[in-house]
Amino acid sequence: MARAKDPEVRARLLERAAHMLRTRQPVTLRALVEGTGVSTMAVYTYFGGMDGLWKSLRQEGFTRLAAKLSEVPTTSDPVRDLAALGAAYAANAVENPDLYRVMFDAGYELEDAAAADETLHSLVRAADRAKEIGRFRADVDSARLARQGWVIGHGLASLVTTGPLPQQVLADAVPMLTALFVSAGDDPDACRRSVEAGWA
Repeated sequence: MARAKDPEVRARLLERAAHMLRTRQPVTLRALVEGTGVSTMAVYTYFGGMDGLWKSLRQEGFTRLAAKLSEVPTTSDPVRDLAALGAAYAANAVENPDLYRVMFDAGYELEDAAAADETLHSLVRAADRAKEIGRFRADVDSARLARQGWVIGHGLASLVTTGPLPQQVLADAVPMLTALFVSAGDDPDACRRSVEAGWA
């Protein structure tokens, strides 16, 4: 009878690989399992080999992001919700800097690209809601607006997690998102209040 796989072992190997990448250590099979208490065979047992590990590593980043975004409640203020989703995105990057760097490395395939895309779709849905209640103009392309908001969050999060800028810089998203949403038709004062509330 096959032994059940231990999710903690899988998680430990993913965390170790992400840390090694971040610290620019060569990720070899032996180096990966060093200090984890498991043998090199575990990489094959849990991932089918190193290629499977890379796919799982990148997917894990999106899995954690999706979990973080799912914690953001949907309110009657979709502009606030858009900002709150952006804040959750930034918080996830800061909490998981190793995985965050790997998430957007297209050199590694994703196990489930649709699940990764869903993280962007949560922003699109909030933008659609803002259009429905008249906060954004009807002609606004929700997907494009969501991508632009993502660019703001991703740019700041990347600069903070890779070290050049301090974490306080993440607050710069507030005036940038406000300007973006005002350009989509929102009232400047209402927009600023919503974005500040969501980012907080």
